[in-house]
Amino acid sequence: MESVDVIAGVLRERLGAVSVSFLITDFSGASVVRLGAAGSVDTGEPARRVIVRGTVYDDVIRTQKPAIEDGGGGTPVRIVAPVTNRGDAIGLLELFLSAVPDAEAMREIGESAHALAYVVIANRSFTDVYQWGRRTTPLNLAAEIQHRLLPASLACEAAQFAVAGALEPADHVGGDTFDYVIDRDTFQLSVTDAMGHDVDAALLATLVVGALRRARRAGASLQEQALEADQAMREHGRGGYVTGQLLRISLLDGSTEFVNAGHPWPLRMRDGRVREIAPKVDLPFGVRPMHTYRVQPLDLRPGDRLVMLTDGMLERNARSLDLADLIVATRALHPREAARALVGAIVDAGHGHLEDDATVMCLDWHGTGHSRRDAATGADLTDASQPSQARRTAPGR
Repeated sequence: MESVDVIAGVLRERLGAVSVSFLITDFSGASVVRLGAAGSVDTGEPARRVIVRGTVYDDVIRTQKPAIEDGGGGTPVRIVAPVTNRGDAIGLLELFLSAVPDAEAMREIGESAHALAYVVIANRSFTDVYQWGRRTTPLNLAAEIQHRLLPASLACEAAQFAVAGALEPADHVGGDTFDYVIDRDTFQLSVTDAMGHDVDAALLATLVVGALRRARRAGASLQEQALEADQAMREHGRGGYVTGQLLRISLLDGSTEFVNAGHPWPLRMRDGRVREIAPKVDLPFGVRPMHTYRVQPLDLRPGDRLVMLTDGMLERNARSLDLADLIVATRALHPREAARALVGAIVDAGHGHLEDDATVMCLDWHGTGHSRRDAATGADLTDASQPSQARRTAPGR
């Protein structure tokens, strides 16, 4: 609860920093919420958010490089640094100094921000403060269930890949989920979409995610995972069904296999061109009678971007959008930012209202022998400790 105070104390002592604060990103990634020390957090009121678009906060989150804003005239210098771990953009560390910091000071600020990321990850299982900070709008019961089914970190970087998911619930939650896990030798992903809306859909999503995780954690093959999800739905789903796509990638040789259970087809971008991957489609989980699921190979090469989505990304309000063009247009973005941009385009097309959940998982495959990232930290091997600009001019100066 006092983690920001501890970091602030270190930075005050070492650098003379003042007004040190932590801003946490909300669920949408479109805004941040300033969190103070434990005594200043009032969880009885909605979190007050700051829209990041067009601000220094947006620049730092997108580039993952610290920024310096020098207003000149003897005014304090503002530094904003990313609080990130393995690609999960948790938030921002903001502080003020009396003068523009040198390289050593920036190194200390960057290390402090990275340490804060670990503190948040370690502590968020034991407090609701961080959850409160991410909720700039209240969640209904269905949305609460849905969010608890998602992985703790919506993005992850490793030596072989970078992955991120984004989910925008519909006005009446549609039961979308996504998941991923890194094992010793494999990387597994799933995207699922439960029939119906609101709590009924959230309960079906809970059932299928629980079945998939149970099978996966028991070491089941991709086909066995699909069969267990199907069995759970047929036995406990009360006539409901769930579409899904399961993917498994070998971290040893890059070989990839997947199962499609009545789900929208994935899209692959290679050399700047997007192609829909047309799999053999099996029945959704829970559709009778009992049947098997085919495990199919998927051609994935270093440099490819794979996009898995739900049918909310294809709803009629979004028909004016060309997803392939959007994927190409966002190819230079990190999967975290690309996924948000794709979902954001669908929300804009629906004028802020969705008839069905819109969900995207974006995977960049670097390859087993083409790593550009540090496997221990997830950081780009280029020097990310330098600010995105040596000096910024404050608005109006």
